[in-house]
Amino acid sequence: MFATYLIGLREGLEATLVVSILVAFLVKSQRRDRLPQVWGGVGLAVALSVLFGWLIEYTSTSLLARSEDRELFEAVTSVAAVVFVTWMIFWMRRAARTMAGELRGRLSEALAVGSLAVAGMAFLAVIREGLETALIFYSAAQGAAGDSGPLLALLAGIASAVAIGVGLYFSALRINLSTFFTWTGALLILVAAGILKYGVHDFQEAGVLPGLNDLAFDISAALDPSTWYAALLAGMFNVTPAPSVLETVAWVAYAVPVLVLFLLRPAPPAGASAPAPSAGAAGVTEPTGTAPASPRA
Repeated sequence: MFATYLIGLREGLEATLVVSILVAFLVKSQRRDRLPQVWGGVGLAVALSVLFGWLIEYTSTSLLARSEDRELFEAVTSVAAVVFVTWMIFWMRRAARTMAGELRGRLSEALAVGSLAVAGMAFLAVIREGLETALIFYSAAQGAAGDSGPLLALLAGIASAVAIGVGLYFSALRINLSTFFTWTGALLILVAAGILKYGVHDFQEAGVLPGLNDLAFDISAALDPSTWYAALLAGMFNVTPAPSVLETVAWVAYAVPVLVLFLLRPAPPAGASAPAPSAGAAGVTEPTGTAPASPRA
């Protein structure tokens, strides 16, 4: 369940910071009359994200009759989730320094167009996070059918993200956003490696890939699947005591190079400012420092 909590926390905080930037900009610009359009766009994005998540689950459980088709569908969604996680992590690292300024610029243009443009801008800013969350959650929660734990953990992560975002907006909380996104990004890479491993397993069960019974190792005697720590490792990173050779190769081939590339990030250019996606209408906070003072007017 920690994996789905982490997904909700990470994706939820990104969406919350985006919304906070938009709201703070409107308040600072004395355009509170456009706040209903922002919340309308955010609400529509959340509703469609929930619908997308339900559609994925419905497709898997109701539309696909053959077990091989369900395994193949789950495998494809797992690979897609890994692609989205990887893209999101590296995009966030690259875009953090300019996100606030770009959002304010696009919102200024939307204000000049009209209320529908403001709602559309807010919708587009949130829908990406929502669709990613639905897809990644479905892939991370595979194998937990009938268990409400992963869903509750996801909701808890989103609630935590909203609380953190509100705290930042009202200056009741100060955190190092760079450290937060670095640590959660590294953990999500390990989660994504587990999702990829699960996808390879599904491809093998669907008959697309060979070697389902070719085990890389079997440490069931030392890592009893019935123990709490084995369940924790399996739930977080899909670490199992008897994986196939292809599963193990996929996990290592993804986790090691991606984690190295993520942690060995280049230093920012000399003299360049480094605004992070904080809630500030002023829009600037140091990724190497803490969240700024209150952004409100």
